[in-house]
Amino acid sequence: MTSMLKNKRDKIDRLAKESTPVSRGVFADAMRRMRRNPVAITGAVIVLLFVVLSIIAPWLVPKDPYFRDPVLTEHLRAGSIPGAQPGYLLGSDENGRDFFSRVLVGSQQSLIVGVMATLVGLVFGMIIGGIAGAVGGWVDTALMRFTDILLSIPGLLLAVSIAALAQKPSQVTVIVAVAIVSVPVFARLLRGSMLSQRNSEYILAATSLGVKRTTIVFRHMLPNSLAPVIVQATLTLATSIIDAAALSFLGLGDPDLDRAEWGAMLGKAQNYLEIKPELAFYPAAGIIIAALGFTLLGESMREALDPKNRR
Repeated sequence: MTSMLKNKRDKIDRLAKESTPVSRGVFADAMRRMRRNPVAITGAVIVLLFVVLSIIAPWLVPKDPYFRDPVLTEHLRAGSIPGAQPGYLLGSDENGRDFFSRVLVGSQQSLIVGVMATLVGLVFGMIIGGIAGAVGGWVDTALMRFTDILLSIPGLLLAVSIAALAQKPSQVTVIVAVAIVSVPVFARLLRGSMLSQRNSEYILAATSLGVKRTTIVFRHMLPNSLAPVIVQATLTLATSIIDAAALSFLGLGDPDLDRAEWGAMLGKAQNYLEIKPELAFYPAAGIIIAALGFTLLGESMREALDPKNRR
């Protein structure tokens, strides 16, 4: 009896590997194509540099990013902010702090908020999409109508509304606001991917052999549906970084105005554009380059996993 059950499971696993559009072989083939794709390489290099820089930023900064240096402060004048000078690569910010150190540390805050918002949205989106795709019926209908409501509201407007409703702005409210925007995207993507597998041979074989529905869902349908969700998560990271910076720019982020964060730095720099435009240029460039890296990598992954592009 044990050997018979084992043979049944092996047969289902074999059919799953043959029937699913995303197998280990497909992943390996996609990785080979990405290694030959200049766009994918460029995106991966940007992302790697951004992540590494964000992690080691506290040990890389030449000065304390929160210390009002007397050397810089004594040169602060109305209508004048010190620029680059020996020992201070980018000069001072509006409060006499080393601007280069603040730009470096700001990358860490942007990465933390972007990654956490994406992870939270991914988890809740997968829960909603997984339940809808596995159960179907009225449960599917109710959950999808809920996601339709969220999708009907422009993403940034929804994030701003959620953050504004918070009693006290903080990094947590930014993460929650940005995460909620991405939940319906992940939910619909996972649900659609799971629904496309319902009539696959391995699902029919497992059902006819009496395999429990939960086993089919968690052992076969869900793992074989994750590829497009992972690709979307990479793309969502880019928009999460931009949305988080936008909320901080509008004053809906961390209440600590001294904290080095690219979006908040942009918001404060608008008062000094005529005096020192670099205060806005470098944080804006950091946001653009980081978002560009994740976008290039995500689009390359999407193309590599697209069946139409396989040869």
